Amino acid sequence: MTAPPAIELKGISKSFGPVQANKDISIRVMPGTIHGIIGENGAGKSTLMSILYGFYKADKGEIFIKGKKAHIPDSQAAIAAGIGMVFQHFKLVENFTVLENIILGAEDGRFLKPSIAKARRSLIELAEDYGLHVEPDALIQDIGVGMQQRVEILKALYRQADILILDEPTGVLTPAEADQLFRILDRLREEGKTIILITHKLREIMDTTDTVSVMRRGEMTATVKTSETSPAELAELMVGRKVLLRVDKQPAKPGEVVLDIKNLHVRDEKGVERLKGIDLQVRAGEVVGIAGVAGNGQSELLEVLGGYADGTGSITVNGQSLDLTGKNSDGQSRRARGIAHVPEDRQREGLIMDFAAWENVAFGYHNDAAYRSGILMNNAAIREDAEGKMERFDVRPPNPKLAAKNFSGGNQQKIVLAREIERNPDLLLIGQPTRGVDIGAIEFIHEQIIALRDKGKAVLLVSVELDEIMALSDRIAVMFDGHIMGERLPDQTDEKELGLLMAGITDTDKPHSVEEVQQNLSFAGGDQGA
Repeated sequence: MTAPPAIELKGISKSFGPVQANKDISIRVMPGTIHGIIGENGAGKSTLMSILYGFYKADKGEIFIKGKKAHIPDSQAAIAAGIGMVFQHFKLVENFTVLENIILGAEDGRFLKPSIAKARRSLIELAEDYGLHVEPDALIQDIGVGMQQRVEILKALYRQADILILDEPTGVLTPAEADQLFRILDRLREEGKTIILITHKLREIMDTTDTVSVMRRGEMTATVKTSETSPAELAELMVGRKVLLRVDKQPAKPGEVVLDIKNLHVRDEKGVERLKGIDLQVRAGEVVGIAGVAGNGQSELLEVLGGYADGTGSITVNGQSLDLTGKNSDGQSRRARGIAHVPEDRQREGLIMDFAAWENVAFGYHNDAAYRSGILMNNAAIREDAEGKMERFDVRPPNPKLAAKNFSGGNQQKIVLAREIERNPDLLLIGQPTRGVDIGAIEFIHEQIIALRDKGKAVLLVSVELDEIMALSDRIAVMFDGHIMGERLPDQTDEKELGLLMAGITDTDKPHSVEEVQQNLSFAGGDQGA
């Protein structure tokens, strides 16, 4: 006798005012499988799963769990029904320990001591069963994002979840951490757990899932066996048109040196040296990509170049020295020198989330003559400029009055890109350009970066996505523990060689064990939780 679906949704619809997020969606998820749900930002994936988890109430439709109709008015009801959800932005208390976070909301009574003792025993068992090893007494604020994600999974398993929903689980992970996560998911599937994986990364879908459902503009367009489809077919189903899954570009024509870095050192607020004598050049008309596991100095490099941090050494742009300390080393001074910056964290550093899109478009450039009327801001001119930028960069919805927080991640990124790229900078600093961005927006963002290069501009690109580095870069510099380990040309290297350099191994012709690579990554502090 065939087992009923672990989850079945029938005719689910949900609207937020005039916006219909889900339109008559039906989906079946079989037990003991990994079921992928993909779609562009704003396609309705997270809304659908939030309905299943009790965060939202559907306007109409039915939910069945293991063949029985279920009423899920809130997340407590979902947990009681055996459903756990790991959100893209973790729901952990940072100054609590791992154990305290795991039992939070699931205490056995008024006294915490018995609950903590029980959780500690369960944690040991779960770690052995699923390979989810964590340090129970570590504070959340002291562990990496990979380990924090394990804590979220352990929270769900501790509450005896048989069905796990993971929303964009690799959006904040390094490649090594992502690989480890998928090994854990395979183990969970082997143990009979049902997993729903929300992602926009086609490679993850193809490598990990048994079945995949595709959503577009609030509707379910297809559900197929993963083994019977292809990345190109899934991309077309997601976007509604054929999508170029590679970067189409002509060979670079490098010109004069725009950015020249010599012996750059940076220390963090605790006095720890993060950059240890960096030497690097970027020429007009080329993209130089910085590859490396997160936490090895790439962020600090962007920060000092963008005027967010102090440093020592020498940096010149178009032959003129930049101040590395003092009042003339800030972002405003950098912009005056022809440097534009798309930061790694768009929500914390690139946008003010409660402000309107038109206000965000002007940030950093609000003193420009075009934006002023005498001593006052010309808000009408700024709004008109924002409308043009949003149209050219296909920001959806094209409403400059909408707060930044109400746009999807991909459209937030487009707002930042429009603001910086349309300034026609001599040097573009761009960090994690497609983090959390869907396939259609990725294609567009890549096109904009190459178009700027082809106009003779210099681009310094930082990304933890090796395939993105390989596709966009004309030269690749690899960072490890605050050093540049070497430079490579994309057509003369591969991901294996780059991976060894990222682990601090310069003798890339010699065979190296997995243990040696992992030990080096852990030493650098980048592979947290892997």
